[in-house]
Amino acid sequence: MARERSGPNFAHVVLATRLRILRKAAGLSPQQAADALGAHGDTVRRIEQAKTSLDAGQVHTLLTAYGAGSEEIEDFLGKLSAASLPGWWHPWRAVMDPWQRDLMSVESAARIIRIWEPALVPALLRTPAYARALDEALRPDLAPAEREQRTELLMARQERLRAQRTRIWALMSACALHTRVGDEEVMAEQRKALRAAAERPGLTLQIHPLTGPPHALTGIPALTLYRVESPEIPDRMVREAGPVGTADVWDTDTAATTVTNYRLLMDFSSTSAPHPDTSKEVLE
Repeated sequence: MARERSGPNFAHVVLATRLRILRKAAGLSPQQAADALGAHGDTVRRIEQAKTSLDAGQVHTLLTAYGAGSEEIEDFLGKLSAASLPGWWHPWRAVMDPWQRDLMSVESAARIIRIWEPALVPALLRTPAYARALDEALRPDLAPAEREQRTELLMARQERLRAQRTRIWALMSACALHTRVGDEEVMAEQRKALRAAAERPGLTLQIHPLTGPPHALTGIPALTLYRVESPEIPDRMVREAGPVGTADVWDTDTAATTVTNYRLLMDFSSTSAPHPDTSKEVLE
């Protein structure tokens, strides 16, 4: 149970996706694959969505049903041990939002992350003080120790993305610079951190001014697009539109039109936004 709550690591997601690809290539439905296991149809769906551990016996049965050769089966089973390891974020699993547990493996392997934030500083650019103050305002249901753990996790995410040189393209509204989170000292520190971030290689920051005309993302909730280098892993689009701590998640395999439409809105909005150099001037 702890393994499942931690969320799948990237190796697990890759193998689960391969199983889905092989099933489709074999022309079998999830129910037909489940029949080969003697299990409920939802079992195969959960396996393919990386929502349950990969059992060697079940995997062998599925691969055989899909017509995989002995070498492919042996290679696949040899990778199961790595897929069973908990993700690096495991120590913070109890304070993570459910959608974060499912997406952390993809974020950890992302080549590029694109962000739209309509009212606040994007999470991956927040300072510890800003993150704490925001959780104090938006998550009063959490104990102080839990909020502190969430801040630690956020800082760990930022550090890992910098270390692996993930490109971040953040688009935000200048509204965030006028929405006071914490006191003025917190905001001053956050503005300074944004100025420093805007100078980092691999990070693009564009800020829509308050006095600008409507753009393609006007009125659209916070969005995050994850893209990894592995061709087996589809793009993920996250929309944080509901209650705090919840999000809608789509991928290009199951909801290609939705992901494409939001990605196009990001493209159009980025095109009409001020140049990143202008954003640096705004932060000054």
